[in-house]
Amino acid sequence: MQMAIDDQRLGELIVESQDLQADSRLASAQVKPDLVEVGRSRRGRPVDQDQVRAYGAERRRLLRNGGFGLGTLASRGLIGTAFGTAVTGIVAAPVSAQENVDVQILQTAASLENLAVATYGAALTLPFFNENQVVVTFAQMTMSQHAEHGAAFNAAAEDLDAMPQEATNPRYQPIVDAAVPTLVDYLSVVNLAATLEEVAGDTYLANLSLLQDTELRTLMASVLAVETQHLAVLRAVRALLEGGAPQLIALPTDVAALPPAAGSVGFPESFYEANMASPPEEGAL
Repeated sequence: MQMAIDDQRLGELIVESQDLQADSRLASAQVKPDLVEVGRSRRGRPVDQDQVRAYGAERRRLLRNGGFGLGTLASRGLIGTAFGTAVTGIVAAPVSAQENVDVQILQTAASLENLAVATYGAALTLPFFNENQVVVTFAQMTMSQHAEHGAAFNAAAEDLDAMPQEATNPRYQPIVDAAVPTLVDYLSVVNLAATLEEVAGDTYLANLSLLQDTELRTLMASVLAVETQHLAVLRAVRALLEGGAPQLIALPTDVAALPPAAGSVGFPESFYEANMASPPEEGAL
């Protein structure tokens, strides 16, 4: 069943998303001069071992609390599987004392944004995806926002005298490669996109407690807000598709026809938890 979409109202939603993205862009621009100064102050200095130790302590705390995806693996019974073992091995590895922790975080964040750009780009080439031009426009806008996020993270890394990360995330790229041939309808695309948005959002949330500088936390938080909006929309759309009610995915929305859970499905947790966060060194150079 084809989704019912009101072009005018979806266009308004696109404008709202662009406004939130503009706020993120402004935050990035405002902290750039301070980041340049931070980079200058660090230039020629060895890696701060106190920061590495502090990061290691916070990382262990997150691991104990089920962060970096371990809580999700446990809840789904995957800890003892080959996939679970591989992920556990990644997050249990000690952080490199030879690399700046903030730089690792920024490079991994850029790798996740690069992956999102590539994934939305692949979705846009699917034959059925072109059935509604407004949906195409919405996907293109989201892809563009991810590209801007990746550029912002790379610019921050360069301000700290580090290399930009132009590659996609090595942990999730094989998963996306395997999933692309199975993208045969809107639900399969939404499921994949929602997973990537959740990983990115959880990662940036975890990063807020790991980053040392206020300027970097400001940048990370501004991008987190946009990713959270993406995920909430995708979760709501997924719930209606899985419930066999694609006709309710319409703008303007027939609120009276929506199921009771429609208002909360976008935010299933009272408090946002970093259940699927990628460890900072995962996509570092």
